[in-house]
Amino acid sequence: MGNRGQSAISSGVQAHSRVQSKLHSDPGFPPRKIVHVDMDAFYASVEQRDDPALRDRPVVVAWKGARSVVCAASYEARKFGVHSAMPALRAERLCPQAVFVPPDFTRYKAVSRQVRGIFARHTDLIEPLSLDEAYLDVTTNKTGLASATAVAECIRAEIRAETRLTASAGVAPNKFLAKIASDFRKPDGLFVVKPRDVLAFLMPLPVERLPGVGKVMRRKLAELNIATVADLRVCASGELERRFGRYGKRLHELSLGIDERAVTPDRPTLQISSEDTFEHDLTLDELAPHILRLAEHTWAAHQREAEGAHARIARSVVLKLKTADFRILTRTVTPAERPTSARMLAEIACTLRLRVNLPSRTRYRLVGVGVAGFVERDSFEAQRELFTG
Repeated sequence: MGNRGQSAISSGVQAHSRVQSKLHSDPGFPPRKIVHVDMDAFYASVEQRDDPALRDRPVVVAWKGARSVVCAASYEARKFGVHSAMPALRAERLCPQAVFVPPDFTRYKAVSRQVRGIFARHTDLIEPLSLDEAYLDVTTNKTGLASATAVAECIRAEIRAETRLTASAGVAPNKFLAKIASDFRKPDGLFVVKPRDVLAFLMPLPVERLPGVGKVMRRKLAELNIATVADLRVCASGELERRFGRYGKRLHELSLGIDERAVTPDRPTLQISSEDTFEHDLTLDELAPHILRLAEHTWAAHQREAEGAHARIARSVVLKLKTADFRILTRTVTPAERPTSARMLAEIACTLRLRVNLPSRTRYRLVGVGVAGFVERDSFEAQRELFTG
């Protein structure tokens, strides 16, 4: 057996000890029992439920047009490679027979409230991530069910009976693991990761299953011969931190299944953003089409927030840049008129380039477009009527 294999075994034994210590460090507080519930193809499923003519057909929830992006795709459409945040024109090319349905966020919001009412029967510790998914802490549940698995099964059954929709769920000792688990048996499935199985569950997973590992980070890890969580676990924590800073430390913790974040009920959104890292660095003047594309993605997410459980809208626009030498810059503006469309958001973000006081020859490896400064929609509109009426 090679040194790397022996190191992996030794590391695995030590890691198992560390994880068990984390999970059982205080006998007065049992391990958390976290459920991540994710509605299956939520927007598209609501449309198929409410219109029998759409059932078993490839449904794409999106406005048709050159600038539109996909909000959701049914599983029939996903077979053709269609997915959310994809340009609608590309979705149409991939699946010419798709039925395009404009989103109806008022209807989705009503179903989301119904589903969250089901959650609330079982626990008060509910952290919504969007209209269609949430974390639940059921370490102690309100219905007296014997296990977190039983709670998840009951919730899924109640969702099916009361909404005629399906949901998938993951059960695990923490949020990170529960979210991965909920995707394992989609659609309409349940997957459980028990504390004693955490390391075995994680080891074969590709590193891109870890939060924050996108295409660029995956390539950087591949340069270190790291393709799976097992590979990542063998790499020394200090080496990861040296190469990737605080995120390197976070990667090491995730490889051990460690995630100490608590479920935080009703956490307000502070910022919504989309960003992209380029294959080749670009000048400031070359960023406009990328800013427009990212603004489409950000605006679609903003609209979900605006029609979500809290109905909040953004007042500020954020432009994020990373130079070729990894210097990060952000520029923010709160315009007199808040952005009301993806194009308006893109135009404001593009003007923020004028506030970048770097030489024109500077090249950029990343650009991001975000919205921030969220306020309640009702209060904002009431104030606007007060001052303009």
